[in-house]
Amino acid sequence: MAIFKTPILRALGNKTREMPSGLWTKCPSCGEVIHNFALSENLQVCPKCDHHFNLGSRERIESLVDPDSFEEHDASMSSVDPLGFKGVTTYAERLQSYKQKTGLVDAVTTGAGMIDGRKIGLGVMDFNFLAATMGSVVGEKITRVIEFSTKNKLPIILVCASGGARMYEGMLSLMQMAKTSGALALHAEAKLPYITVLTNPTTAGVMASYASLGDVIIAEPKAMIGFAGPRVIRETTHQTLPPDFQTAEFLEKHGLVDLIVTRQKMRQTLGDLLAYLGTK
Repeated sequence: MAIFKTPILRALGNKTREMPSGLWTKCPSCGEVIHNFALSENLQVCPKCDHHFNLGSRERIESLVDPDSFEEHDASMSSVDPLGFKGVTTYAERLQSYKQKTGLVDAVTTGAGMIDGRKIGLGVMDFNFLAATMGSVVGEKITRVIEFSTKNKLPIILVCASGGARMYEGMLSLMQMAKTSGALALHAEAKLPYITVLTNPTTAGVMASYASLGDVIIAEPKAMIGFAGPRVIRETTHQTLPPDFQTAEFLEKHGLVDLIVTRQKMRQTLGDLLAYLGTK
């Protein structure tokens, strides 16, 4: 006869032992469960496998520039609905929804800041706002910061992420490819440096214009980069694609990307490049 009896664990009503939401994130690459505070402290990079999660524009700007040095330009510039786009939700409704969700006005933040005491023009795209699609406001703000940099003889850094052109604006969106590229041509004529940082994903019209025009092109590890997605290309060409097709590593191997830099080393790398290029 047993001296001790196994205790009976009784259910406490309908309570369940569930993990509180909003506290933890599971890494899609290695499966590690990471506390959101630790993930934020590590710039949204998995501490186990180095998977780079999406990073918001505000956090990225803070991680790149000298403290309190960033001055935002055109902060209130907002998109309109020139085509009267209709659907389950209108374009105007979508814009308002994303403004409330993200606290942003549109998908890019531009301005001037300093890295290691060197002044730069800076544009940072945010995938959280309508997949960082390029509409007329995105193109206009980027063009203006390029022109500002040219006028003030500054290097410019654009941090890119995008799902492509913004279909809700039709041709007005596609026009931004030529407009931004033209502004960069004048910047290049002034013999001023232009650096692009490609993050996951950088695709379509953005990749076909200003994202691929940098004097130095940097990418984050394993970022998807290309004009069309691998599935579209595979179905169109009926070809078997390499396993790492359209990743940063594939493009570095084939000469489009110059450097692959982890997020923790990005600020130092940009500072070193600016010093090497002789900027003031």
